[in-house]
Amino acid sequence: MATTAIINETAQKIFNPETLRSAAKQSSRCLVVPVRLRRAIKKYLREQEEPHLKRKVLRLSQSLNQIKDVNLQLIASTSKELVEDPLKSVEQSKRWKIKSSYGDIGLKYRDEETIAYVASRMPAVYSACYRVLSEVRRRLPGFSPSRVLDFGAGTGSAFWALREVWPNSLQKVNIVEPSQSMQRAGQSLIQGQKNLPLIHSYDSIQALTKDINKSERQHDLVIASYVLGEIPSLKDRVTIVRQLWDLTQDVLVLVEPGTPEGSNIISQMRSHILWMEKRKSRKLKAGKDEDSKDLTVQRSGAFIVAPCPHDGACPLEKTGKFCHFVQRLERTSTQRVYKRSKGEPLRGFEDEKFCFVAFRRGNRPREPWPLDGVEFEKLKEQHAEREIEDLEINDEDQIKSQEVDIIPYEEPDPVTYDSDVMEADNVDDNDEIEEEEEDEGATRADLGGGWGRIIFAPVRRGRHVTMDVCRSTNHDASEGAFQRIVVTKTKNPTLHHQARKSFWGDLWPF
Repeated sequence: MATTAIINETAQKIFNPETLRSAAKQSSRCLVVPVRLRRAIKKYLREQEEPHLKRKVLRLSQSLNQIKDVNLQLIASTSKELVEDPLKSVEQSKRWKIKSSYGDIGLKYRDEETIAYVASRMPAVYSACYRVLSEVRRRLPGFSPSRVLDFGAGTGSAFWALREVWPNSLQKVNIVEPSQSMQRAGQSLIQGQKNLPLIHSYDSIQALTKDINKSERQHDLVIASYVLGEIPSLKDRVTIVRQLWDLTQDVLVLVEPGTPEGSNIISQMRSHILWMEKRKSRKLKAGKDEDSKDLTVQRSGAFIVAPCPHDGACPLEKTGKFCHFVQRLERTSTQRVYKRSKGEPLRGFEDEKFCFVAFRRGNRPREPWPLDGVEFEKLKEQHAEREIEDLEINDEDQIKSQEVDIIPYEEPDPVTYDSDVMEADNVDDNDEIEEEEEDEGATRADLGGGWGRIIFAPVRRGRHVTMDVCRSTNHDASEGAFQRIVVTKTKNPTLHHQARKSFWGDLWPF
């Protein structure tokens, strides 16, 4: 069939219906944890010989749930002024001093907790980090970090994801992790791996800045995953994020659990970084801040790479909803052994919910919106072009089209999800990691304001698809809005087809 869109000559060089679908796709189906990581976890757990590990996994889960309660109390005491300038009333000499220490929130990672974490949580945290970093790579195709800082590295979940996403560009990775037990576990897991970058471990940001020269403190990529929620003070969280931003030369990524508390943390840090950079830009333009001249070495300004399509206030702040995403992963054999289910057989997969934000220094690029200049054929015009064979009616398809579909992913067959099948393959642990090949000519979603984000699972009902989309309301992406979009097959069959193929976390063109 001829292409379903009539596109003017200039727009045709950018998008057509096929490339629109390809560019909008950001979600991943069921992720399989790499064989190397699964084997490393198995080997580590065998070496520990820890008794009663199932009980310890359950206790760790309970401790992580208690952290949520502490964060709920912080949310109740949070105000806009506190997020924007949390130390406004504090004396200058006491500003940006971290007062809380590791473990104050009620959870310390000693040997028992670390082993339980590796057995139960590490694959899920890896999958969320991999999903986030993969999107950063797709949205920034020319970005290949060589110097990376992993704050709150834990047992190295983000590090393993970094190696999978950018295996050929990593040269040096600085790791900050206050738990010595976590550091030892991370070192044990990477033993025997080939082509590792240079790795330096520190127990605090202060130790890192003292150890390296000022000229070497800038990192191409800084990532902090599943760590800010374990800092019990909002002021200390903001202080640490400011320090991480100062150590960032290009991209900063923050990842937290996909809970209301985790979303609130991400929203607060997002607001503070954008507010801080806007204030700095205003001062630089006005020429009123003499001390800020030293800051011009770094690019002034900041914008959101993902997930937000705009740099304005979050439109979900007062709606009672929270922004989060989901990554399905195949459970490893160790997870199936040590995790418990509530009276039912443990599924072969799990859904890891997470929240994230990725900042980049500089100003958001101005790009034409993807549907500018694009005209779509209507259903009548498509019917006129159909062949006789296309008019055959399938009764089963017609019945299925009346059903309501609200699933973010296809339900996999539990029988086929067996990690041990792949772990038994003859795979050399020292084989070089090959970077995923992507079509160089593939059209990617740009960073302009024309791409909205599907932030909840689309609802498919017959010939209608309903989607909740966060979108930019102007071309410079300075403001955004939360909008419910209904796409019908009658009015726009091309976009309706794309909507039916879209999932939670994908982009939507405007």
